[in-house]
Amino acid sequence: MSVGHTGITSQVSPPAPVGPCGEGDCGIRDVLDRIGDRWTVLVLVELSKGVRRFRELQRAIPGISQRMLTLTTRRLCRDGLVERTAYPTIPPQVDYRLTAVGRSLADTVFGLADWSAAHKDTIAAARQRWDAEHPSGQPD
Repeated sequence: MSVGHTGITSQVSPPAPVGPCGEGDCGIRDVLDRIGDRWTVLVLVELSKGVRRFRELQRAIPGISQRMLTLTTRRLCRDGLVERTAYPTIPPQVDYRLTAVGRSLADTVFGLADWSAAHKDTIAAARQRWDAEHPSGQPD
């Protein structure tokens, strides 16, 4: 009796796509999550105009609650994008200003805003063409 070979053939999946950081997480998702949230960009834009007190920020950003502004400014301070200065007065006064890193991010945000403004008509036309060709919203 001879020994035969019985092998199992398995289908090998293609390798997963490699992201901008290779195989590992380089923290880019965390940074993008921060700048992609609803309030961060608005706070950065307002602070790019100069130093602001808390209430000035709140009045300048329609719809932001006190709690959400507090959370957003704390996160931006933690990330090193905003500097918070508290003065020992009664009532306490607190100023917020962009750090050098925060200013560089604000410049990038303004660049994205400029790109959006320059291409809004092209994007609107592309959407109209798509909607006309795909009434169900799905590609053919």
